Amino acid sequence: MKKISILLLSALLFVMLAACGTTEDNEETSGNNNGNNSESSDESLYSQIQENGVITVGTEGTYAPFTFHNEEDELTGYDVEVMREVANRLDLDVEFRETQWDSMLAGLNNERFDVVANQVGIREDRLEKYDFSEPYTYTGAVIVVPADNNDITSFADLEGKTSAQSLTSNFEEIATENGAEIVGVEGLAQSIENIKQGRVDVTVNDRLAVLEYMNEKGDDSIKIATQQDNVSRTAFAFRKGNEELVEAVNGALNEMREDGTLAKISKEWFGEDVSSK
Repeated sequence: MKKISILLLSALLFVMLAACGTTEDNEETSGNNNGNNSESSDESLYSQIQENGVITVGTEGTYAPFTFHNEEDELTGYDVEVMREVANRLDLDVEFRETQWDSMLAGLNNERFDVVANQVGIREDRLEKYDFSEPYTYTGAVIVVPADNNDITSFADLEGKTSAQSLTSNFEEIATENGAEIVGVEGLAQSIENIKQGRVDVTVNDRLAVLEYMNEKGDDSIKIATQQDNVSRTAFAFRKGNEELVEAVNGALNEMREDGTLAKISKEWFGEDVSSK
């Protein structure tokens, strides 16, 4: 009886040790697989894009002249055409996925697209979260007011004024820093409409976008009150850890800059080269 009990105890101990060893092996294997999958995903995004032959691009589609729909309802604009040329040089098709600006970077984080092309300003806080290509636009912020407004002549005059802004944009930050009360809108056209209807006092926006809007619409009910001296840089935005993709896009942009293609696209949209300082 005692001998049987010892044999049973030994067998039970053996099974328990084997089970512990199996658990440890599985955890180690699982950990290695997870690490490899994550690393592989980061390192191979550009390889996956090349294999599929398509790069997916987040853009607004409502921000003329950078990304918008023409009279034939075709997506076009400066940012769109620059990205199309980049994709062409990388021998890729491009698939644009339109979304509101407020959710665009979140969409990038959630892997809804590979890159954002939507006049994303290079800022210190964004550099902590995203990688950026070389800049392809140099511009500045302006304040837009009703044509008969002579009270606002500097950014300091935004203190206490209501300003129509796309939330989380560079221009919303500028308006906030200068003491404006923000009214959220979905793009420049809606901002200007709010000014014309007297719902807000001003909007802070991109100089090039405002000039294009005024020229396109022939709208003399608004004007540019003042502009910033500081030049801002805009670029394509990527998720962190995809250096191979960023380098490939930079290579295409540098080729375009060297052979004059980038300046040509710029002049077609703005009448001047906004791709360099």
